[in-house]
Amino acid sequence: MLALTHPLEIQRPPIVHFGIGVLPKLGQWVTSRGFARPFIIADAVNATRLSLLGLANASCFGTVKPEPDITNLEEAVAAAEAAGADVIIGFGGGSAMDLAKLVAVIAGSGKHLHDISGPHRAPSRIAGLAQIPTTAGTGSEVGTRALITDPATQNKIATESLHMLADIAIIDPELTATVPPFITAATGIDALAHCVEAFTSRRAHPLIDDYARRGIELVGANLKRAVENGRDMEARSALALASFYGGVCLGPVNTTGGHAIAYPLGTRHRIAHGIANALIFPHVLAMNAPAQPEKTAWVCKALGFTGSTVEEIRKGALTFCEALGLDMRLRAHGVPQDDLAAMAREAHAIRRLLDWNPIDLLESDILQIYRSAW
Repeated sequence: MLALTHPLEIQRPPIVHFGIGVLPKLGQWVTSRGFARPFIIADAVNATRLSLLGLANASCFGTVKPEPDITNLEEAVAAAEAAGADVIIGFGGGSAMDLAKLVAVIAGSGKHLHDISGPHRAPSRIAGLAQIPTTAGTGSEVGTRALITDPATQNKIATESLHMLADIAIIDPELTATVPPFITAATGIDALAHCVEAFTSRRAHPLIDDYARRGIELVGANLKRAVENGRDMEARSALALASFYGGVCLGPVNTTGGHAIAYPLGTRHRIAHGIANALIFPHVLAMNAPAQPEKTAWVCKALGFTGSTVEEIRKGALTFCEALGLDMRLRAHGVPQDDLAAMAREAHAIRRLLDWNPIDLLESDILQIYRSAW
């Protein structure tokens, strides 16, 4: 863990609107900035409710995939260029918002993903960028990273740039009220995983720990409430805030082993990001516990259980997730047992995350996690 004296930089959108009823702030901002050709990037569900945004003359790319790939990105870029977009608006979950970030820096630049992927290679953008989350999970609305799957390698390509930071983020929990219980549960565990992985990371920092602790508490106290009653707006608001805090954690610290191990579930088996992280979360929390015993004990308490051994922690976290209605078996989500070894090799190669995990996870350790989760 980094010391309090260690320098740390946090970057967030210069404007963040949070709370029930803040969505009309989008139209006000678009008008005040003089944007004339808004371009919305949304998944198929949110593409049916564009009227909520209150924008005139807006175009839309409404076919964002749950795990967007390079082809999906190229289609979105072409549509934005054809529309002459002067402001890009991500409207949806993490997939739509990640795609919006990349479209904002690629459209009109003549560049392709391979020209800008990695850290700090994206060009300055001319278009504005607004992010509007409709789930409480990824925290992508406040981040500078985007992930796209390469179909040729079945790996996620990460791009990071301050040029992909939104000009404005509008977080209206009312937009999450219709999210089904399963997705509410899965995305809520994703937000939890962001906070926990940053909290226990080798580069954890006291400044980020404060955000992580609060996010963990909010999920522990409110996720089951939101799953059981989607119109519980106090719980929905708490989860939206937890997701935001998780997004703040991702900037200077980021995730570790849990996300690395979850990625092959999405790229190889098309399991949505939220449930992929939920399926892995209990196992990584438990395996990392010996390296972070005090922080892990605090996490367990915030989630409503105690555990003094690795197995007790794993069972406690599994019970927490199962109480949300989640089937926590990989095989129940279409993962074949004979692919676990290949997944372990692929996950072990994601060093940008695994190098910061609190313990050194061998390929055999990752395979053990997959087998336990299967």
